[in-house]
Amino acid sequence: MNQTAVMDEKAVGKPGDNKLTPAISRESLHLIQKKLPLRVLSEDDFAHWQTYGFVVVKQAVPRANVEALKKLLWEFQEMDPNDTSTWNAGQLRDHAMKELNNSGMVEIYNHQALWDNRQKQRVYDAFVDIWDDEKLWVTIDRANLNTPNRSGRAFSGFIHTDVDTTLEPLPVNVQGVLSLVDVDGETGGFQCVPELFHTFEEWKKLQPEGRDGFRPNVEGFEVYPVPMKAGDLMIFNSLLAHGIRPNTSEDKVRMAQYISMTPAAESNDELRERRIQSWRERRAPEGFAFPGDPREWERTKYETAALTPLGRKLLGLDSWS
Repeated sequence: MNQTAVMDEKAVGKPGDNKLTPAISRESLHLIQKKLPLRVLSEDDFAHWQTYGFVVVKQAVPRANVEALKKLLWEFQEMDPNDTSTWNAGQLRDHAMKELNNSGMVEIYNHQALWDNRQKQRVYDAFVDIWDDEKLWVTIDRANLNTPNRSGRAFSGFIHTDVDTTLEPLPVNVQGVLSLVDVDGETGGFQCVPELFHTFEEWKKLQPEGRDGFRPNVEGFEVYPVPMKAGDLMIFNSLLAHGIRPNTSEDKVRMAQYISMTPAAESNDELRERRIQSWRERRAPEGFAFPGDPREWERTKYETAALTPLGRKLLGLDSWS
């Protein structure tokens, strides 16, 4: 990969704590020796995942699901997809995690259109491949609608990691982004530093004491914008340096849903009950970076999502046992 220096010096804060996601104690994912047969990923896909920290699953959800969620996000953000004059409204609430301000985060977490994608078999099977584990819980996460960066919107992109890379042993987790539109270099969306992940152990030895474990120095590395088509799911290791690019296009919109899964913590009754309450009452996780919608539209305008048998297990309503 070409080596260029890219770093947003305005990015501050640390990735938020989603209070509905279990803590994980597992071996590093790039060291897993597979026991279960691959369901969705090819052998080359899995090798790329372990080497560079991310993989794209093509057409993870059907077009009908994509269009239903896009329609919802326009409605929820009070924007008209056919009227660009409605696209520059200010965000509903400032983020404590400041690098997310004006990045297009949509504070919706438990609508049926979100759950329809979470409980798709192909999405679940992809995460089974990643974790080598069939007993998973899905994260309760939000969506993104990022319009062109005009009218003084102060967003220039950022790079961070979702876990503290100074810790020993290193934390283990994954994240996922389902693209609802075709994205290119202008549209904004996900960017990452694959070569830093690939050479992380050597890079880490050269870093100074007291460095920020969430904001790596990526000088000398290419920041790669991952191309995706509508319906593609990208899964990435939480150790991968990544972020959101600004939307520099004239009239394109980046739209996405954040979907991830982790090994289920079925013995944690308190956490399981919080997750169920979040689904039933349509509430946000309320972690540092997950403030929720100040209008409370999820609670007042929409119904509790219907779950499939798989969805009930991914939530924790039913046991995998």
